[in-house]
Amino acid sequence: MALTTFAELKTSIADWLNRDDLTSVIPDFISLAEHQMERSVRHYKMVERSTGDIDSQYSAVPADWLETIRFSITSGDTYRLEMTSLDDLISRREQNSNAAGRPKYFAYIGSSLEVYPTPDATYTTELVYYQKIPALSASQTSNWLLEEAPDAYLYGSLLQAAPYLGDDERIQVWSSLYGTAVQSLNSSSERTKNSTSALRMKVTSY
Repeated sequence: MALTTFAELKTSIADWLNRDDLTSVIPDFISLAEHQMERSVRHYKMVERSTGDIDSQYSAVPADWLETIRFSITSGDTYRLEMTSLDDLISRREQNSNAAGRPKYFAYIGSSLEVYPTPDATYTTELVYYQKIPALSASQTSNWLLEEAPDAYLYGSLLQAAPYLGDDERIQVWSSLYGTAVQSLNSSSERTKNSTSALRMKVTSY
């Protein structure tokens, strides 16, 4: 059967498990698979961009933020902020009496980004990041990942079902198929990015 919607995925999972009594828990298997894929999949279709202004020490990350690719100041001369540790930020503040200025460094603190120096004005920023996988549901019936790799969704969900079902001898098969699907997905993304880079024309100065 086709695997293009949340409903079709749930039906397929039930068919593969040969069970008709898991209707209430199959969405949990799918959700757990999504969280696992967020830790293992890095695809160009996950890349998102957010712009905003910062004028204080802390700045909240977007709700769908998963991992930062780059964080830049775009006011005036554009440049990337350097990611460092909280301990390093504390040391720099102590060494410079916490003087305000144009931010140069950032670190993670909870669901926020802390910058140093603390902005002495309002600066425009650009955050490029990997976003979370849009969770499938009755209202979110599909997403880019289900369209791109329905096999990863299926095998990942079956793998998450194994602990619930107890001693399921099929877990090794599903684990292998899931690993292959994720590897293929990541490799496909890398090929696309590399082929795009290869198409850039070289400019020669005379």
